[in-house]
Amino acid sequence: MTRFAAFLDACVLVPIAPCDTLLRMADCGAFRPLWSEKVEEEATRALCEIHPDIDESRFHSRFRSMNEAFEDARVFGWEPLVDGLELPDPNDRHVLAAAIRGRADVIVTENVRDFPATALSPLGLEAVRLDDFLLTQFDLNVAATVQIVSDQARAMGRPPVTEEQLLGRLARSGAPRFARAVADTMSAPPAVAS
Repeated sequence: MTRFAAFLDACVLVPIAPCDTLLRMADCGAFRPLWSEKVEEEATRALCEIHPDIDESRFHSRFRSMNEAFEDARVFGWEPLVDGLELPDPNDRHVLAAAIRGRADVIVTENVRDFPATALSPLGLEAVRLDDFLLTQFDLNVAATVQIVSDQARAMGRPPVTEEQLLGRLARSGAPRFARAVADTMSAPPAVAS
């Protein structure tokens, strides 16, 4: 059985909270994550701009750990496809090429305008925002998603982070509806068996 595959654009790999949530979901088998070395490079550049006080080697270490944890996530051999692709921003063609080569079902990106349906639909692809993608994962398995967020909060030890604080970070990082759905579920009284 082929697993649903999501190509993760640099913009969703940069903020640590949603990146961690996505990877934890993938680790639980919700989807197969994909990215390319070029996406890693873009994300690393962005992280260096956002956090100039942090040594760049830490960002490289982060992606090395991701590649070790998800051995089949990095897509290779996409380069020959780039010149044949048309997108509003030619600089995004590498993302589409790698998504095609990796046999992705969706591209998870905040830049959905750069990946119009007219270009992606004929290829069997669609671009979705982080919030929409996470909400879909939530809808597919509410209990597992709530557990993932709880485990993620517990794992954040320096400094400690509560579930509410993590949900706030997720909301500020592009997933406000997802954060609200998880918060509402966490705060709902348990169902009484009849």
